[in-house]
Amino acid sequence: MKTLVKKSALLIGCLMLATALMSAQASKTSIQTMPGWQNCSVCAGINASGPAATYSMTQNQKSPSLSGHSAKFSISGKTPYSDALWWKQLGANNSVTHLKYDVDFYLTTPQYAQSLEFDNNQAIGHTKFIFGTQCNIRNRGDWDVWDTKGGAWRPTGIPCHAPSAFKWHHLTWQFKRDATKNYFVSVTLDGVTHYVNRSYYGKPVSASMLDVAFQMDGDYAMHGYNVWLDNVKLTYW
Repeated sequence: MKTLVKKSALLIGCLMLATALMSAQASKTSIQTMPGWQNCSVCAGINASGPAATYSMTQNQKSPSLSGHSAKFSISGKTPYSDALWWKQLGANNSVTHLKYDVDFYLTTPQYAQSLEFDNNQAIGHTKFIFGTQCNIRNRGDWDVWDTKGGAWRPTGIPCHAPSAFKWHHLTWQFKRDATKNYFVSVTLDGVTHYVNRSYYGKPVSASMLDVAFQMDGDYAMHGYNVWLDNVKLTYW
């Protein structure tokens, strides 16, 4: 009987803890519809000084769309391997230590994408953490993650080949951080989860911010292509 009481108390305690953690979570939804997205091309290249691409973002697309309000991102150009980056500032929140980035994406010509990047960036007054990820489609066909302090992509060996055309794909990245390092916890693409278990040191800054970012990388011939994002969501606690 005593054992049963102890187990019941432990179960109640776990449920209370889970409830507390869930109530502490906050989220931003339909981020692709929000005004005020920022962008650049040159800053998206190597050492923030790459070649310029032709690029655009068009919000509130009814088709293709899951919600009826997708955002269309486009890139083309004349200089090989040009890139375009878009990001949405969500307001500083220095107490946040866990992030979950959810997004649905759709392509018609995935063979023209060099790579696709899905990122969160957080600065907490003295340190910046770049939760940078890229589906390295045309190089190794795997997921790479960003080493903030080292300023380089690190291959994970987790496969990420060209996504199927004319199909919605669902992507979830989970991240966390402590006072000095950020951790790439897991990636789930179309229901298949891989645990990454990589961590890297942040870099010193004098700023506070939190954002969601998306980047398109052009191929050797800068074939023009489009990506639609929908249901972009960031959950944090």
